Amino acid sequence: MSFLTAPWFYWSIIVAAGLPTVLVLLTELQHALSRRGSFLARPVGLLRTFIVPLGALLLLLVQTTDISVDATPVRILSTVFGVLILFMVLSGVSATVFDGAPRGSWRRRMPAIFIDVARFAIIAVGVAMIFAYVWGANVGGLFTALGISSIVLGLTLQNSVGQIISGLLLLFEQPFQIGDWVQTSSASGRVVEVNWRATHINTGSGLEIIPNSVLAGQAFANLSRPAGGHTITVQTKFAGTDAPDEVCALLTGVAANLPHLHPDGQPAANANSSTDYTVTIPVRSPADDVAARSTFQRWIWYAARRAGLRLDGLEDDFSTPKRRVDALRKIAPILRAGSSELETLLPHVVITRYGDGEVMQRSGEVPAVMSFVVKGRVRLVVTGTDGALIPVNTLHEGDFIGQTALTREPVTGSAYSLGEVTMMQIDRNALEQLLFRKPDLLQDLSLAIDERRERARAAAAEAEEATAAADSDAEIPSDLS
Repeated sequence: MSFLTAPWFYWSIIVAAGLPTVLVLLTELQHALSRRGSFLARPVGLLRTFIVPLGALLLLLVQTTDISVDATPVRILSTVFGVLILFMVLSGVSATVFDGAPRGSWRRRMPAIFIDVARFAIIAVGVAMIFAYVWGANVGGLFTALGISSIVLGLTLQNSVGQIISGLLLLFEQPFQIGDWVQTSSASGRVVEVNWRATHINTGSGLEIIPNSVLAGQAFANLSRPAGGHTITVQTKFAGTDAPDEVCALLTGVAANLPHLHPDGQPAANANSSTDYTVTIPVRSPADDVAARSTFQRWIWYAARRAGLRLDGLEDDFSTPKRRVDALRKIAPILRAGSSELETLLPHVVITRYGDGEVMQRSGEVPAVMSFVVKGRVRLVVTGTDGALIPVNTLHEGDFIGQTALTREPVTGSAYSLGEVTMMQIDRNALEQLLFRKPDLLQDLSLAIDERRERARAAAAEAEEATAAADSDAEIPSDLS
């Protein structure tokens, strides 16, 4: 029983019992981390697969045999063991500090170059320790030489290094991101690239490249932050006899219908004098500045004339008696009206125009007039459950909208102009008097109301079915579809 007192016996028992136990525990831990999607599963797998078995082999070689720790095979195994531990440390640090960092934290904003430098430092220290403790090398002189060389190189390249450091600090602070719009003293545009040396800004007329050292040393504005904080201001002029409240309501109403308006923003109009007005419009992005300004200028021209306000002090003379007579003659068959009845309707008719894309009728409104298309096209849409606009029908010359003005019911869909549209509007009271004398016309309008409601319901139902089918297809795994 002399082997019981031998030094190798207890080490053999420890390795034989401890290795399977540790492997089983690490296996369960790795599976648990993998099920949770943890980034620590990889370093734990490295520990279970390579480091623990190799460590057990080293213990057996050193403690249960007569092989010296200075033997070349032991040193080679120790070097491999140290390299594996170094890989595990790098993987663990990356998983715990950076990969699992919350969105928006400083760890998530850390530039990749900083991470690479930290990894290089850990590798350098680890390799130095392996050479020092395993192979007995003197690494102190090497570090001294590297330090002196770094100082000399830094003094030689201080301008280039300064730009790189400025770029790294700019990347770490992240005052802007790729796609943000910035305004500097020399350029204004969208950021398309940020590297260690310079920031590239697309100005619309070319690419402006600004060194990071220059950008870090000056003040600049990020037009994309906070979200929805970017606005445009449009100057307008009306006649001094126009009521300021009516003008401000018109300006904000037109701006509120712009497709470029930020979803969480509200336009605001101010009267600077009896004739000068400004409207502030929050837009989704600085990229929408030109389009939003152009669309607003077009729409306000049409809206002011429909409202009877004198934009730039000019009167609207479009609704002339001749145009009203011509429009009435075109729709006379639809109204089943004779010459005498057309003369009765003439004082209650107005000819108006809408610009391309304007909202002519909004869902849920109760129209006060019935409008007939004299020239152009009108798109009828309904709003789906997801807020998307679903096309229902396109109206042409002779068609009409606002027929529920007679029943005083809200409309089920919205109407948008396709190009410039000329409309003839007839007052509700005048139409009611005509309907009292023409029951057939009332029946025609009732059928039209029912038909459009049914068509709107069918279009909405078809869109919902298409959306549901698309969602179900997206849920099918790619290997089964």
